[in-house]
Amino acid sequence: MATTCDSGRHDLHDVYAAQCPCREVLDLLANKWSALAIGAMEDGPQRFGVLQRRLQGVSPKVLTQTLRRLEDGGFVDRTVYPAVPPHVEYELTALGRSVSEPLGQLRGWVEEHLDDIGPVRRAV
Repeated sequence: MATTCDSGRHDLHDVYAAQCPCREVLDLLANKWSALAIGAMEDGPQRFGVLQRRLQGVSPKVLTQTLRRLEDGGFVDRTVYPAVPPHVEYELTALGRSVSEPLGQLRGWVEEHLDDIGPVRRAV
């Protein structure tokens, strides 16, 4: 098994290696707001306000940070349309669409098995 990720070759990526950049991507995608934002954009471009209403409980600051990180990672495109006030939409890129399926499966699994999960579940 490989232990480094610095060659740029896919076969050398090892998420378990301390210095592997894979961990940064895993950290981004395993974040609840990232996983939910990606899911909310599966049906097409969304405006910020629509995303904020859909992701109940997310603050504007955290949503902005999440969308910026997803955009920096190449998972989301941000389009600004000239208007007053500015019209901004967020849309999954091809890379974002490719990760939306496994994240959707994880979200579905959580919903299906929530009642089976023990004390780690916090009371709502």
